[in-house]
Amino acid sequence: MSPRELVKQWVVTFNTGNAEELAQFYHEDAINHQVAEQPVTGREAIREMFTREFAAAEMVCLVENIFEDGEWAILEWQDPLGLRGCGFFWVVEGKIALQRGYWDKLSFLKMHNLPIPE
Repeated sequence: MSPRELVKQWVVTFNTGNAEELAQFYHEDAINHQVAEQPVTGREAIREMFTREFAAAEMVCLVENIFEDGEWAILEWQDPLGLRGCGFFWVVEGKIALQRGYWDKLSFLKMHNLPIPE
């Protein structure tokens, strides 16, 4: 599966809110770095991160664009509340080895009525 196709499937799974299934897209030692947060390393830690996030807020990823360059896929997205972001996925041997995401954390917290850290 190409990086672009993998990310398309990742989005479908993300939108189900199933952290267990979503974690299967990642290498055992993958890194997920949402730049507004500390990097998360390892499939199990990534699964736990998604479990917490899906419990805290209803998240939906609406694809605007998916680009591919070699082993990389780049996702531009928005959500139904108007938040926009992008993600970079390094896909090696059919699994995500590195994901880096850029989005506005303060806007996300406000949109979902979540506490704002001091």
